[in-house]
Amino acid sequence: MQLRIEEYSLNAWPALQTLVYDGWLLRFADGYTKRSNSVNALYNRDEERLERNIAKCEELYAKAGLPTVFKVTSFGPPSLDQALENRGYTLVDPSCNMFLDDLDASAKPLLTNVEVYSSPDPQWLGVLSQLNPKLSEHQLDATRRMFSQTVLQTGFFTLYEGAVPVACGIGVIEDRMVGLFDIVTSEQHRNRGYGEQLIRNLLRWAKENGATQSYLQVLQHNPPAHRLYEKLGYRQIYSYWYRVKSLV
Repeated sequence: MQLRIEEYSLNAWPALQTLVYDGWLLRFADGYTKRSNSVNALYNRDEERLERNIAKCEELYAKAGLPTVFKVTSFGPPSLDQALENRGYTLVDPSCNMFLDDLDASAKPLLTNVEVYSSPDPQWLGVLSQLNPKLSEHQLDATRRMFSQTVLQTGFFTLYEGAVPVACGIGVIEDRMVGLFDIVTSEQHRNRGYGEQLIRNLLRWAKENGATQSYLQVLQHNPPAHRLYEKLGYRQIYSYWYRVKSLV
């Protein structure tokens, strides 16, 4: 189950380019998000080639002008995390994957004034920029390019209070499993239940389109988000973190 969820999450959040090197997936997306710009050592647990493979990854990311980032899970080589620490990599963003086993158990939304796009429409990107002002124009363009070519059923959601956008997010369906990504609530509208209502709308859409289960990713040190997701029925199934080595 854990490896399957990891594969779904990789497919759902695309990269602009993916290289396969000795069973490792190297993802590149102009530096936007660690998820799309990191090494995922999922399939080759061979310890003998570990140092050689790390060095090769460093070479390729340096060529792309990006820091070398590894996503570390229990699926990779057992010694990977320690080897990266020995090479000066810093541990950042400890996170976890959470899983909802049955969408039928999720309650219907109370607020249903939502707009759903099947692609990263300019209007939706504008709302995302408004709700998350830290995103640069370059990052918004990377988001557009990343999702414009996906073959998976994807919904780009905005929840409105009247005419005001108060929350937005993305849902991606694969094999009756929906992943939730980039759930953002307007800073001035937080703690009012809008994030919960957005997710309930997203889960209803997913169920109407054949999904029966769900997953999402969240930082470990985000108690409000954990409380919300647990209220919705999600439970933690595995943790992961990143190891980052800055450009020299």
